[in-house]
Amino acid sequence: MLAFTTNAYSAEQIPQNRAVRNVVLVHGAFADGSGWRGVYDELTERGYRVTIVQNPLTSLADDVAATKRALGRQDGPAILVGHSWGGTVITEAGVDPKVAGLVYVSALSPDAGETTSQQYEGFVTPPEFVIDTRDDGFGFMKAENFKAAFAADTSDADAAFMRDSQVPIAMSAFDTQLTHATWRTRPSWAVIATDDKAFELRMLRHMANRIGAEITEVAASHAVFMTQPNALPT
Repeated sequence: MLAFTTNAYSAEQIPQNRAVRNVVLVHGAFADGSGWRGVYDELTERGYRVTIVQNPLTSLADDVAATKRALGRQDGPAILVGHSWGGTVITEAGVDPKVAGLVYVSALSPDAGETTSQQYEGFVTPPEFVIDTRDDGFGFMKAENFKAAFAADTSDADAAFMRDSQVPIAMSAFDTQLTHATWRTRPSWAVIATDDKAFELRMLRHMANRIGAEITEVAASHAVFMTQPNALPT
């Protein structure tokens, strides 16, 4: 399988005979797949075939279905990468037989029978992270908090664009129980952003340790998937 290591800054090309050459990237809430551009450029330059999922964020089932459609396009085994809410998605969708491993990028990782909301129990969400839930049940990141909560290490212009293009999530998705926990049967890696204001740092470390992930910590905001494209273990 793909020999992911914590040597995230090597620019060497992957060997032609490496078994896993496919990577599927899954974004989280309040974002879309375009935030993966830096990771896409980095991995394709090294010879990987990269596919980016566009989650509708309308339910866990819908996001899992979108991810499975992407997996169905792969020509062989793949590494499945999820950011934030995308971690819940890859945990459920990763049972696909093409999935060789999971990478959690400041991401959630519930167990089977658990909900995403349960991952927060016993931890304190940073005060910067405020969700504005609308009458239709969809939530946005509170606009005036967006940069501090989500993208503190981006420029003001980039943070404003992300704020104004954010994709809301159906808040009911966080209370949907998972039926699979693929991290129990696949190797996993975790990238933890130590300046993340969406999750308490203790929570991120707890989740990564619980699933037995190989952990890399980087100084970054919750937007680590965009601001630190070299942090993905390869």
